[in-house]
Amino acid sequence: MSSRPCAVEVRDGSIRLGGREILAGVRLRVAQGEFLAVLGPNGAGKSTLMKAILGLVPLAAGTIAVLGRSPQQARGQVGYLPQRRSFQGAVRIRGVDLVALGLDGARWGIPVALTPPARRRRRAERARIAEVIELVGAGAYAERPMGELSGGEQQRLLIAQALARRPRILILDEPLDSLDLPSQAGAAALIGRVAREEGVAVLLVAHDVNPLVRYLDGVVYLAGGRALSGPVHEVITAANLSRLYGLPIEVLRASDGRLVVVGAPDAAHHHGDRHAHA
Repeated sequence: MSSRPCAVEVRDGSIRLGGREILAGVRLRVAQGEFLAVLGPNGAGKSTLMKAILGLVPLAAGTIAVLGRSPQQARGQVGYLPQRRSFQGAVRIRGVDLVALGLDGARWGIPVALTPPARRRRRAERARIAEVIELVGAGAYAERPMGELSGGEQQRLLIAQALARRPRILILDEPLDSLDLPSQAGAAALIGRVAREEGVAVLLVAHDVNPLVRYLDGVVYLAGGRALSGPVHEVITAANLSRLYGLPIEVLRASDGRLVVVGAPDAAHHHGDRHAHA
């Protein structure tokens, strides 16, 4: 267990939606500065668990502590990037303005009297916007309209937006989906660096662990309404996943080092380098 301060702790958490139990007995601890991937098949409850940590979905049993408080009390210190948003060519908002919405979206378009305190606040906000754009490596294109940027460039600016308020926890829901392999690798490296340099606890929902594995401190694997967390190569084993799914699962290591889970029930919905049928 990490000696760093705890950012998120779930103890025996259970979630019911529409009278159906989605998750039961979830135990999870994420320390400050740790980078964890949340994995599992479609419908396993990955996004639902993240919404519970955000205080948007109640627990049926168990407890969640976020920065030592309830999820609702800590929400202002959590950055959240929901499932993939794409900006088509007609979208003219500039990247820098999108990032700024992470700071002042609540007062967007509302005139502010430029008193000395307001001027100082504006200067500090502009400095922070520039800082996070530099942090994610988007300085070369942040002034361009979002609709003109590639998927990887858009994703970097969305991550910058989520970091603008200096969150202590960052929740990213499938940020690598729809990105090509080089962009996935670049985004994974970026998020790992942000966790280390900013001391942010990162929970990233993903289908495929392979682009992330070299940067992760651990994984949370959800299946069959249950969860298992720990280091990647301790969690993603044939014995563990067979126990979670309740049926025989194989975990293979490809010649290039990729992990391939064979026999997962929703395998047909995953990309070829994610889960595969036996």
